[in-house]
Amino acid sequence: MTDAADSTTRPVRIYDTTLRDGMQQEGMSVSVDEKVRIALKLDEMGVHFIEGGFPASNPKETAFFARMEQEQLAHAELVAFGMTRRKGTKAEDDEGLRVLATTFTPTVAVVGKTWGLHLSKVLRVSRDENLRMIDESVRFLVAQGKRVVYDAEHFFDAYRDDAAYALRCVRAAAEAGADVVCLCDTNGASLPTFVHDAVRDVVARVPVTVGVHTHNDSDCAVASSLAAVEAGARHVQGTFNGYGERCGNADLVSIIPALQLKMGLPVVTPEQLARLTETANFVADIVNLSVWPHAPYVGRAAFAHKGGLHVAAVEQAPETFEHIDPALVGNEQRVLVSELSGKGAVLRKARELGVDAAPDDQRVATVLRRLKEREHRGYHYEAADASFELLLRSELAPHEPLFRLESFRVIVEKREDGKAVCEATIKLHVGGERLISTAEGNGPVNALDQALRQAIVSKYPHLADIDLVNYKVRILDEAKGTGAVTRVLLDASDGERTWGSIGVSENIIEASWEALVDSIEYGMLLGEKDD
Repeated sequence: MTDAADSTTRPVRIYDTTLRDGMQQEGMSVSVDEKVRIALKLDEMGVHFIEGGFPASNPKETAFFARMEQEQLAHAELVAFGMTRRKGTKAEDDEGLRVLATTFTPTVAVVGKTWGLHLSKVLRVSRDENLRMIDESVRFLVAQGKRVVYDAEHFFDAYRDDAAYALRCVRAAAEAGADVVCLCDTNGASLPTFVHDAVRDVVARVPVTVGVHTHNDSDCAVASSLAAVEAGARHVQGTFNGYGERCGNADLVSIIPALQLKMGLPVVTPEQLARLTETANFVADIVNLSVWPHAPYVGRAAFAHKGGLHVAAVEQAPETFEHIDPALVGNEQRVLVSELSGKGAVLRKARELGVDAAPDDQRVATVLRRLKEREHRGYHYEAADASFELLLRSELAPHEPLFRLESFRVIVEKREDGKAVCEATIKLHVGGERLISTAEGNGPVNALDQALRQAIVSKYPHLADIDLVNYKVRILDEAKGTGAVTRVLLDASDGERTWGSIGVSENIIEASWEALVDSIEYGMLLGEKDD
């Protein structure tokens, strides 16, 4: 028997299944090269096991394992995944087990059934036969020199239905030589208290390492995983960013820092933990998704402060509204500006820009007043960092604008062939010179952008490096129909940095022009800073 108290002295091992279970998420698909890149990044992050999938399930998996055999992992161990033998087949004759036995990975994971409902309705085998399938599969792989992680599928449903039989299943795997028996909340149906009590029971009865694998259907996957560790589990499975079928798997991005920073159980080095935000974004980029801005620890808004009282507090003592130092996980504190802001937010932004201002500076009060007035009219500066900086600088560090607009005109022509053509003409003054520029575009904003650049790019060459990468329009008062106020948000990039600008008007073209000018002004300001 294993003493549950003794198990708490063992190190916790992180088992990442992003490349296998995570890939079951709807719409998720990556190439062999992308799988290799994710695996190498997870290795840098310091996870202990990386489950790569079933080596012979499809050509992609075969190619992936062939590629990984040539790679040298510094921290992690690659794991091949499979299942117990088929009913009516000897373990040594089962094709899937033979593939696992001959793969190059020293550790393999085998999933088997535990729940009576699954045995009778899906697998259609007796309970005794299921126990033999578990026992013989694990014994065969151990005899081939493999370390075995046994995944007890639907364990918590089985434990709820018939605890004695669920325990027999995991004991069968342990007695056959499995290094780890991993208890799976496959339906994501269990709450943390139930998981804790069930894990504690297994830890007391099974003489091997106990693991946990939870799904998030009840929004408890992370909490249940931590509860399992409190009960003695020392092997935690999950995926980065919580990817997985249905509602996803337990999110290792939350589990790793919770274990290390909250529970005092070091699982990676401090240097590796500081790569957490970078790794979460890297994996998200590879699978063509974005990290949720409000994701704990690594989200862009995880340490963002907006309310005036909150900003004032974190200026004095960050721990008042930050549960950890964001740098520990590679993130950073952010102060947002909005109608909820106080002087502290404006002063903080001014310092970030290198502009000196005292709390009693009347210019700060002016900026705050203008900010609140404009937010009331529909501006949204926390989504438009460039426009806010220009607003701030207009009071605290005035500078000459790039140009002075005399007028612009946009013509939209619908032709007989069905094609719509937009043409923009701009008249402006640059450095005392009056310029007129006309350009066509695939829309009115694009035509304005082209005409403006055409007019001033010779004087400001840096403009050639700035591209508009996003354009969003929102109607603020829909009840007014076509007379409603429109908010336009533009994102621009110079290839290295991205910034947002905003315009608000009853005329969508005027709102777009305002956002466009702010975007270009800010881009030029960044160019001047670089110079």
